[in-house]
Amino acid sequence: MAEAVDITWDTAGRFEHTVSVAPGKPVEVCGKLPARVKVRWDYRAAAPLDFNVHYHVGKSIVFPAKRSAAVVAQGRLDTKVEQDYCWMWTNKAAEPAALTVRLARGQS
Repeated sequence: MAEAVDITWDTAGRFEHTVSVAPGKPVEVCGKLPARVKVRWDYRAAAPLDFNVHYHVGKSIVFPAKRSAAVVAQGRLDTKVEQDYCWMWTNKAAEPAALTVRLARGQS
């Protein structure tokens, strides 16, 4: 089971979170977003982590972004539909890995 963190936006439309990702475990930050919103995201980890941005449609999972074994990554999510979106990292290493994620949202 993933450690889940709710996205709480500050007044400037930003979210930042630092967490330790346990070996063999995922961590995700999730929140509901309306359609037609742009979210710039970036993260930095102390060790390579598998990463994705995803949301669920019925029993299917849609992945707007995926990275394998990345220490640093950035990108932009352009939401097409109102949905609960999750940014998720998985640590396949034997040691915990510190992770800092930053999200910044704006309107299309």
